[in-house]
Amino acid sequence: MPQDKRLPDHDKVDELARYAAAKKSTLVSIVINLILTVLQIVVGIFARSQALVADGIHSLSDLLADFVVLFASHHGRKGPDDDHHYGHQRYENAASLVLGLLLLVVGIGMLFSAASKFNDPASIAQVHAIALWVAVFTLFCKEGLFRYMLNIAKRVRSTMLVANAWHARSDAASSLVVALGIVGNLMGYPLLDPAAALIVGLMICKTGGQFAWEALSDLMDKAADEEEIAKIRATLLATPGITGLHDLRTRKMGDMIMVDVHLEVDGRLNVREGHNIALQARASVMAEHPVLNVMTHVDPV
Repeated sequence: MPQDKRLPDHDKVDELARYAAAKKSTLVSIVINLILTVLQIVVGIFARSQALVADGIHSLSDLLADFVVLFASHHGRKGPDDDHHYGHQRYENAASLVLGLLLLVVGIGMLFSAASKFNDPASIAQVHAIALWVAVFTLFCKEGLFRYMLNIAKRVRSTMLVANAWHARSDAASSLVVALGIVGNLMGYPLLDPAAALIVGLMICKTGGQFAWEALSDLMDKAADEEEIAKIRATLLATPGITGLHDLRTRKMGDMIMVDVHLEVDGRLNVREGHNIALQARASVMAEHPVLNVMTHVDPV
């Protein structure tokens, strides 16, 4: 994930607060996307703008994505049970994967639809000026929604909400392209409208592929990034009684990290003393980092 899309490094946020924030931001997104979907598709058909209709379908995909986020946020906050001993945090990874695949499908559909227009340029109609105003209005709405959602996503440390926020930013970028395509059509270059729809499709495919791949990597037990692992290592080594460690391994579980590590302690300590050191190390890591659990093994040295 690019540097500007990474989550800030701070203490874990209460799961109830994360769910409430996710629900609130997603409901706001649903209302905005519902309004924009109807507005863009209706006006796009009336104004004969393929690019605006394509952008409206993109907004419709956002609506579906928002419902996926609500579903994942509701189920992801559930604790361990008989079927899921480590909890349900990976609902968020699965939701991000669905979001990515949804974007890919929408993007590919737009590519085929726009490409068909180039085979018959004479069929491209003159766009009505109202389409431009709707495209500009959509651009400002999507950019505002992006900033609002990204701020909440960073505050509650949710990669799923980050994905949904950048989905909104991709919409803002696509609306800008649509506006430029409509301007070109109005100036006498009709091919620029389907060309804008084609560019929007490519942008959506790129964004969807990126999110789908990152989510799939997490579902396949991708390790935390090297910087986070180094911080966890430092916290463990700072625990009194630990002389060293080895076999430190991590894997993602939703927005959290699972840790396995062998801790080296003085071999002259008794079992209870070694166990207490391991408990202290575990507690320190879970308090200072986005770690769900730490599995420790004590090695006497």
